[in-house]
Amino acid sequence: MSRDGSKDFDWEIGTWATHVKVLRGAFTPDATWIEFDGTSVVHSFCEGASNLVELDVSGAAGRIQGVSLRLYNPEAQQWSLNFANMGDGLLTSPTYGEFTDDRGEFFGIDTLRGRTILVRFVILKLSDDTARFEQSYSADSGASWELTWVATDTRITA
Repeated sequence: MSRDGSKDFDWEIGTWATHVKVLRGAFTPDATWIEFDGTSVVHSFCEGASNLVELDVSGAAGRIQGVSLRLYNPEAQQWSLNFANMGDGLLTSPTYGEFTDDRGEFFGIDTLRGRTILVRFVILKLSDDTARFEQSYSADSGASWELTWVATDTRITA
């Protein structure tokens, strides 16, 4: 029997305090981590088969505002994660994948400074009130990965 993953993100619906670390200059000797704090608000739509994440974080390096639209494909039994940064209004290439227990793993293709790279996005439900999100890039067809984004979320309760 096939597994219905359309409820995989139900645990995440709500408001979260988020701490984000972003690696600027991936694959260069002068790559530097910068940090941001703010909120992530997750809204459910279509009985859980889609959701929208509103990210708003800021730090010494500025502000990141973005939205992630997540869509479940029941035929493929996979999710697509589609992110847009409000700084430039552009939608990044989607990543595709699924959850196994409390771990979601998603893969896609993007470009970085004109070079085609692989992208891996991992979502870890650490508890009902804590989650970790990791994005990594590979410039060698997945033989090695460089971590470029880490977000640690803690649920804000009323």
